[in-house]
This record gives sequence, structure tokens and C-alpha cells, in this order.
Amino acid sequence: LKQGKVVLLLNGRFAGRKAVIVKTFEEGTKERPYSHALVAGVSRYPGNITRRLSKKKVARRSVVKPFVKSVNFAHLMPTRYGLDVDLKTVTSENTYGEANKNRPDTKTAVRKVFEERYKTG
Repeated sequence: LKQGKVVLLLNGRFAGRKAVIVKTFEEGTKERPYSHALVAGVSRYPGNITRRLSKKKVARRSVVKPFVKSVNFAHLMPTRYGLDVDLKTVTSENTYGEANKNRPDTKTAVRKVFEERYKTG
């Protein structure tokens, strides 16, 4: 599993959701002694957009709700797709620790990256 690979989460709150691998930890860490990956994914996908919708509704339906999470490799199913978005500058294991105050900033930055990618197509 490499950085930028699109995966499906199999267990937990975000089961069935798509995510992108930001960083992998093959050997594990001190806190998590198993192989795992830091993933950024989409918790709530954008809604359908039609021609009739007003600009306000289009803006509201284009919102992406992201999540950033550390997941065991056993709970990831890789797909054949990759995403060419660089999330490594936005997130890291340190900026998204257990009791870190940077969580809202990280999620906001990931949301901007995902929405920009969604709007460009």
C-alpha cells in the first residue's frame, strides 16, 4: 500500500467509505505496534447537482465532509485507483495525535483540498 492509493475502509464508523492513504507505517509505532496507515477520506459525499438548482444550493451541495484517521492495514481494502492530490503537507501523524489541538485545522485543510479536486473534476 503506497501513498495516494484509494482504499475502502472495512470496519468502524467509516466502514464502506473511500479514503486516500497519506502515509504508511509498515513496522508500526510505539503507540501502535502494528502496521497501519494514516488515511484521509470522505465522510459525507457531495450531493447531486442539476441545472435547475440555484447557486446557493449548488454551493451547499458541493460541500465535502472529510475525516482523518489512523487505520490498521487489516481494515483497508485497496482499489486499483490512485489520487494525485498531495495531502502529506496538510496532515501528518504528529499533527493528528490523540489529544492534539490541530484536529480542526487539519480537517479544514483536507476539506479544502478535496473540494478543490471535486470542483476541478
